[in-house]
Amino acid sequence: MKTTVMFLLCLLAGSDSKNLTEEEKEVLAQQVEYLQPCPLDIHAVLRVMAASLAAQKEEIKSLQRQNTENLEKLNTESTQLRKQLQEQVTNLEKQKTETDQLKQQLQAKQVAFSASLITEGSLTVGPFNTYTTVIFKHVVTNIGNAYSPHTGIFTAPVRGLYHFEWHLCGSGPDPTGAVLVRNSEHIFNAYEQQTSQHTTTSNGATLQLNPGDQVFVRLWQNCKLIDSYNHHNTFSGHLLFTM
Repeated sequence: MKTTVMFLLCLLAGSDSKNLTEEEKEVLAQQVEYLQPCPLDIHAVLRVMAASLAAQKEEIKSLQRQNTENLEKLNTESTQLRKQLQEQVTNLEKQKTETDQLKQQLQAKQVAFSASLITEGSLTVGPFNTYTTVIFKHVVTNIGNAYSPHTGIFTAPVRGLYHFEWHLCGSGPDPTGAVLVRNSEHIFNAYEQQTSQHTTTSNGATLQLNPGDQVFVRLWQNCKLIDSYNHHNTFSGHLLFTM
């Protein structure tokens, strides 16, 4: 750069003024002035760099604060969502429990059964010298599953008014008879005796029962039942209404 400047100065000084126009002389003078080195202010540069670094630090701090605030906001929203989800799960479980209870109540209000002694073939029951529970094993209806074909016992699922009927068939000379029992209480008896031929008898009762009360038919002492595929002996009952 120094060489270039000196060359231009020599050119400007040694040139015949008559050979250069005023415009050319001005252009050469501007080039010399442009090419002369300018002194650098290192302190000014350092101040600019320090100011830029401080601005960057502030920007980084601002970004960190924004990230922290966003993270806290996300955590808060996540906590709220988890809480809402838990409330929904709790509500669903509560609704399911209420639905199951309503279903159980509805099923409890739908109670009816009807059964006979056997499903096929023939059978003779008795006579016995003691009371014997009659087990009606052939179930044709058992809504609410309150009657057990294994024990012959009906168990009341709800408090209410129930109606029962039992129909019996036997043959002489043995009597035909059985009593309706509520828990251990004899309610009504159905009894018939003929010296020969078949005998039939029946009875019915309407009883107020509490949950867990048991009702069944008990064969009377020294009585006999006969049955076949025609199902002459039956035991039936149903809920009239709850109380």
